[in-house]
Amino acid sequence: MAYDDSNVFAKILRGEMPSIALYDDEMTYAFMDVMPQAPGHCLVIPKFPAENLFDLDADYAAAMARTVKKLAPAVKKAMDAPGIMIAQLNGAEAGQTVFHIHTHIIPRWNGIDLKLHAREMADMDELKAQAEKIKAALN
Repeated sequence: MAYDDSNVFAKILRGEMPSIALYDDEMTYAFMDVMPQAPGHCLVIPKFPAENLFDLDADYAAAMARTVKKLAPAVKKAMDAPGIMIAQLNGAEAGQTVFHIHTHIIPRWNGIDLKLHAREMADMDELKAQAEKIKAALN
C-alpha cells in the first residue's frame, strides 16, 4: 500500500487536526492518544511519510527511538506506573489502524487490563491533565 497523506497523523503534522502535544523536535512529534488503552497512553510519530517500519528512513527510525527513550521515563513518572509497554505495529494484520508509523507508550499496572485498541474516545480534559503531568516530568 502506498503512503496516504490524508491519514489522521499526517493531518496532525500539517496542523489540519488538533492534538494534545507532549514533545516536538525537528524529526518527531509526540502526543496523547485520543483512544487510549490506559491512562497516559501516548504516541511518537516521525515527521516522515512512512506507512510502517519497512518504509521508514533509518535516520527517522533512530529519531523515533530517541524520542521514545526520552518520553517513556516521563510517562512512567507522571502516571506513577510500575511498568511501561512500548508497541509498534506494522500492517493491519498486526493491528495497525493508522497507516503512518507510530510507537505507542502505554503505562501498565498489575491487575489493570488494557482497553481495546482504537475503540473508545477519552475525555479531553483528562487527557490534557495527563499531558501536563507528563510534560512536567520531561523537565
